[in-house]
Amino acid sequence: MATTWSSRKPFSGPIKWAEATAGHMAVTDDFFRYVLEQLSGLRAVASRRMFGAVGLYSDGAFFGLISSDVLYFKAGEVNRPDYEARGMGQFRPFRDRPQIGMSYYEVPAEVLEDADECMLWAQRSIAVARAALAHRPGRSPKSKRSKNSSN
Repeated sequence: MATTWSSRKPFSGPIKWAEATAGHMAVTDDFFRYVLEQLSGLRAVASRRMFGAVGLYSDGAFFGLISSDVLYFKAGEVNRPDYEARGMGQFRPFRDRPQIGMSYYEVPAEVLEDADECMLWAQRSIAVARAALAHRPGRSPKSKRSKNSSN
């Protein structure tokens, strides 16, 4: 069985986690290391485990994720056409709810296999992620507000 990247118990709220994520596989060590190697030329890339997937961050901006050994990058108005032109699909976290999509799109295999091209696509996604953070009041990519702080 593949190594999972989450030590937390699955969400057990109104959506039954096992049913909602049926078909999602864990992120394997080999694929995870491969993605990090392809992105090694980027500054300050960090990863965080989340619900059996792995989130990718650059200076606090959430720009990508890995789920079922597929790499997804954040897309916005500027770079979404690149993904759509290649027929790449959105990340859909729930197999039983295909209408729910996120603003992350599958990275084409030929892009992932070319480290320089992969870093260019990642840089565009980082810019989209930073722009999204800038539009959220009280949020910035480098600082997080404490839950205990009051404004």
